[in-house]
Amino acid sequence: MQGENIDQPHPDAACLVAADDLPDGLIMADHTGRILLVNRAASRLTGVTAERAVGGDIRDVFPLRDHDGREWWKWLDPRGGLRTRTRQPECHVQMPGGQEMLIAARLVRRPERGGEVVRVAITLRDAGARARLERSRADLVSTVAHELRSPLTSVKGFTATLLAKWSRFTDDQKLVMLETVNSDADRVTRLITELLDVSRIESGRMQVHRQVVDLPARARRLIAGRVAAGESEGRFLLRVGAGLPETWLDQDKMDQILGNLLENAVRHGRGTVTIDIEPVEWGVAVSVRDQGEGIAPELATRVFRQFWRGQGRRRGGTGLGLFIVKGLVEAHGGTVTVQRAPEGGAEFRFTVPTGTPDFA
Repeated sequence: MQGENIDQPHPDAACLVAADDLPDGLIMADHTGRILLVNRAASRLTGVTAERAVGGDIRDVFPLRDHDGREWWKWLDPRGGLRTRTRQPECHVQMPGGQEMLIAARLVRRPERGGEVVRVAITLRDAGARARLERSRADLVSTVAHELRSPLTSVKGFTATLLAKWSRFTDDQKLVMLETVNSDADRVTRLITELLDVSRIESGRMQVHRQVVDLPARARRLIAGRVAAGESEGRFLLRVGAGLPETWLDQDKMDQILGNLLENAVRHGRGTVTIDIEPVEWGVAVSVRDQGEGIAPELATRVFRQFWRGQGRRRGGTGLGLFIVKGLVEAHGGTVTVQRAPEGGAEFRFTVPTGTPDFA
């Protein structure tokens, strides 16, 4: 075949560096199956180093099979099929050890339209990550259904009762029922807002509208709101460092971040909730700590996941608050961490860059 006489250029250093920067696994092979390139992600997924793979036959080095036991490369058949075929849709394959991956391929032809296949570009992804994402979405649906059922049942029950028996209730009884309906409606609104935030964070569509924000003033406002709702004023301590720079941030999202961290400290912690706001080298750092049991170091990487509820932590809420905090902080170009506080509780610390009017 004409394609067998086409020389295959060896990837240069720049090409190898660019391939190693890709988040997905990449394997390049010629039309016969001789491996030309294996990037770092592909080596990590398969356990096969580039040194061992390059120059070898893909059927020997990567003996991938689908769920029906078919040899994937033979099924791909680069030199067969229609000359207009340029891609193989993503599918599940397995390595001999049982590891599952998602694989897709693009057939590079010369000439581009109807020519012989000269190279095959193969991408690999961890099927476990896709399965975890699907489970996360299923958990989201389940959580939403559960969280919506209770307030909507209450709203339906009270409104149906009032409509059917309005004249039988006193004004005080009607007021109690309507206040409950209003509270449950607020609860549904908060849940929908959280779901929209999760969707924007996961899709990368979270927008930040910057303006000058007085972080200490926002913290005082949130503390005052909690005190008005019944918390003891002595439970909160706000400390502000000297020389805070001007910060250009999204005020509503800062309120949401601080509010979620305060809610977390009050609900799951004990003792005094301390908020420290201080300047750092490239921005402003805010720490929120309590004096409760804290979070074990081995759980520190999990607390910002969706639906995380640590062992022994009192239930309540959707389990999305800290996930949203992380997404909002990162949307500002900042970082957030959790560690053990000096008094023994949990300390959440986020840092955001000061920004300038140019980012507004």
